[in-house]
Amino acid sequence: MDAQRGSGGEPAVGDPEAHWRQRAVERSLRNARARAMTRSDRFIAAANQLLIETGRTDFTVQEIVERSKMSLRSFYQHFASKDDLLLALFEELIREWVGRLRVTVLASPDPVEQLRTYIVGMVGSVPHDRAPSRALTIYHLRLAETHPAEFAHALSPQVELLLEIIEAGAASGQFRQDIDPGQLAVILSQTLVSTLQMSVLGAQWAGHPIGADAMWAFCVGGVGAPAPATVASAKARRSGGRRTGTTA
Repeated sequence: MDAQRGSGGEPAVGDPEAHWRQRAVERSLRNARARAMTRSDRFIAAANQLLIETGRTDFTVQEIVERSKMSLRSFYQHFASKDDLLLALFEELIREWVGRLRVTVLASPDPVEQLRTYIVGMVGSVPHDRAPSRALTIYHLRLAETHPAEFAHALSPQVELLLEIIEAGAASGQFRQDIDPGQLAVILSQTLVSTLQMSVLGAQWAGHPIGADAMWAFCVGGVGAPAPATVASAKARRSGGRRTGTTA
């Protein structure tokens, strides 16, 4: 018996034939997605190899294509431009690094120790081979200027891990609660990223390089729970400011 069909020759709702068709389509989409990811990974790996070998980001799309042993047509099926590929490489490097750092950070249940591990890990992440790091840092700065939303998205795994640590420390009373944890995470992230960028670029102001211990001491002093008297004084200043604004 022929299966009942709806308009246009498509299987009617409830038709058993629709289930295998749906499974076939889903399997086809999964396979296509897997192939696309594999090809994208090959282009990203090729760009990373060229970055490490040359210490520059001004290599051409053709060089990437030749290194990946893929076609130019395939490249533009996956990336709109070389900048699009470099952004993908940036995101992938951040994602992989934060994934490794997360395992180390969460090995301790103490938020203070987690923060120390995070900061020391970040400072220690600057490679000894400065040429590739310098090239990627220059690209980061250009990306932050020209595509701030994409730059923020690429850094989001790093900021989210830091936010988790700060929220845990605030909840346990070990970190300050007078500043929103999200704002604290952004302040610390900007401090750390800027410091590391200057270090990679060789811009050591006043000739004093900043080590992991100094950065840790500075950051923990900034996020640590203030003494009760300090909190009371800050609240009094804010309250006085509001009263002054009202009477004015």
